Amino acid sequence: MRHDEEDQRPAGQAPRPGHSVGEPLDRLSVEELTERIELLRAEILRLEKTRDGKAASKAAADAFFKS
Repeated sequence: MRHDEEDQRPAGQAPRPGHSVGEPLDRLSVEELTERIELLRAEILRLEKTRDGKAASKAAADAFFKS
């Protein structure tokens, strides 16, 4: 989350867990790094599942239009 987004968060609302590619990691604890790794692994799985579904749809469409 960007700093300006944090300032717009309603009072009392917890920050969203997340990770920005390229952000500094030196201030994160071992636990925070582990949480981010788990978050990113789950996101990779979600991306791969979506990609595989789209690839299957494309293959089906390609097969239909080739015949």
